[in-house]
Amino acid sequence: MSFQRANRIADIALSEIVRLSEAANTKRAAGEDVVTLGTGEPDFPTPPHVVEAAHAAMVRGETRYPPTAGTPDLRKAVASFTNADYGPSNVIISTGAKQVIANAFAASLNAGDEVILTAPYWTSYRDVVRLFDGTPVEITTTAGSRFKLTPDALERAITPRTKWVLLNSPSNPSGMIYSQDELAALGAVLLRHPHVWVMADEIYEHISYVPFCSFPTAVPALKERTLIVSGVSKAYAMTGWRIGWGIGPDDLIRAMTTVQGQITSGASSVSQAAALAAITGPQDHLASRCEAFRARRDLVHERVNAIPGLRALLPDGAFYLFPSCEDLLGSRTETGQIIETDADFCEFVLQKTGLVVIPGRAFGAPGHFRISYAYSDEELNDAMARLARSVDHLTLKVPAHV
Repeated sequence: MSFQRANRIADIALSEIVRLSEAANTKRAAGEDVVTLGTGEPDFPTPPHVVEAAHAAMVRGETRYPPTAGTPDLRKAVASFTNADYGPSNVIISTGAKQVIANAFAASLNAGDEVILTAPYWTSYRDVVRLFDGTPVEITTTAGSRFKLTPDALERAITPRTKWVLLNSPSNPSGMIYSQDELAALGAVLLRHPHVWVMADEIYEHISYVPFCSFPTAVPALKERTLIVSGVSKAYAMTGWRIGWGIGPDDLIRAMTTVQGQITSGASSVSQAAALAAITGPQDHLASRCEAFRARRDLVHERVNAIPGLRALLPDGAFYLFPSCEDLLGSRTETGQIIETDADFCEFVLQKTGLVVIPGRAFGAPGHFRISYAYSDEELNDAMARLARSVDHLTLKVPAHV
């Protein structure tokens, strides 16, 4: 008898981001001319002092099993690294921020519990909720609201089964940031519903072009119902080191530690030493790299909006642009194919010019696509030229927005 998947993963597949990025790597390895703007990974190197700290830890023999919840020094440092009043017992160190999210849902969700997601959302949110028998409740947002959740929409979505609302600021894929007033307004709704917890994914906190405010800072009364998710992957260019953390109430962190103890037993000891050096060492590179990302944002935003049929908001943070291609839907290729969906458009761009971008359907927002600008200016200029050439080969059904 052939292998049969468990029901819990029957409808869950490898994320479209990973699938397209790996396909691009295969094409490139075969000698094809491919450029990808699909991966959310900084092109900067890990800071040298971080690498040195990892080497020193290995030399000292810090290569044995670490404590399940994380090394004491790193948990203490993470607690003090935040602006709120947390201690080491409020921190869990995990193998990436994605594991923090999975730990929390595994520790808290029962079958049928609901998790409110704001579309567009990072692709893994929906599937991780489903993996642990939760029910994703998607609230669709638009460019008119700058892809942000409103208090009225949140109020309408809450039911007796709601367990979590998941907020991502700065957002992947939209790049939008909730202001302190906007978070406070959402908090006012949640204060009326004491059974609902908040998961605040703030992994892009240090890549912000407008003021950033952490959720518990904006709504301190909800601190005991809030889990902050963050880590070193993005701001410190440490994606491969696989270190993320959760910050929340003691009882939640203990439950998440129980889950983690049965899965990984704890994050890499060497990577934890590196993360400790990252957040306690020199921080000057955070500002300089953020400014580099800002310049890349401006370049890509200007180039995309100059292409007939495409339009994009200016992001507040992270390193993504989320343009609309809705004006191009219904257009015709030179071979007579009709571009009916965002996925059709992205596939056409790939086949025509070898450029990989991610369709908006992967983020719960059809009619859009995501561009990562965590690449060099040379790569971004090349990619924008390819994108413009692709659109030049389409016969538009209606006059395009310019």
